[in-house]
Order: sequence, then structure tokens, then C-alpha cells
Amino acid sequence: MSPKRGDDVPPPPIGNEWRLRFATNDAAKGWGDLCTEAPGNTRRCYEALRADPASIKDPDRQHRLRGRLCTATLGGTEYPQWEYEVTADGRVRYLIDQPRRTVISSTPPPGTPRTRTAEPVASHASEQVSTRAATPGAR
Repeated sequence: MSPKRGDDVPPPPIGNEWRLRFATNDAAKGWGDLCTEAPGNTRRCYEALRADPASIKDPDRQHRLRGRLCTATLGGTEYPQWEYEVTADGRVRYLIDQPRRTVISSTPPPGTPRTRTAEPVASHASEQVSTRAATPGAR
């Protein structure tokens, strides 16, 4: 999705920062809603995902999903799926594309209202994301 007049201008990643993108207009709207509702927490989420989307420093707030949600497929490639809790009912679910250093789209968390879920995303915005069952022993 291309920026339009009136959109916020995100800073480009520099150094070791990760690229964040939105897959859909709904994802961008959800992010905007989180920014309005909880600007401080949303900014901390943004900074955490830019710095290290696979961090385990605060597992109550940022963690890899488990079970059947531990991975998702985008464009035929399987990625680890993570979630960042911005507020009690506002979460950002994302996939990590390590080779491209990009946080990519995922499905909204179950039970989370669409307007309160943001999906930072990467390149293939029109592709479907699907989750699959985890292999035995997967976390």
C-alpha cells in the first residue's frame, strides 16, 4: 500500500532496525486506533518490533505464539508467528521474515475486535496468511 496525502510519515529503518509494513487498510486503521487509545504503549511496541521482533525480554507482553498458531504461511513460505500485547485487548500479531528483516502480516487474534488489532506487515500485502498445526514438540 502506498502512502497518501494526509498519512503519517514513518521513519525508514536505519542500521539494524527492522522494516514494518501494513498489509491492509484495516491493519493501518487498527494501528491508528491503538496509537489514539494508548500512544505510549503503541510507541513502545513500535520500538520493540523495530529493534528485535523476536525478543524474549518481556514474555508477558511480547512472545511467540504456541501450538497451531506458532507458525503461519505467506506466499508458500512458513514464518514464526509472534504477538505483542499493546493493551489488555489490543494486540499486534506478526510474522518475522528474517532474511528480509521485515515484520509481516498475520491474522487478527481470535476475540480481539478488528478495530483494536493492528498488523504490521511487509511486502506481499495481497497474499493470504494461513496458520498450520505445529509439529509435535513445537513450542
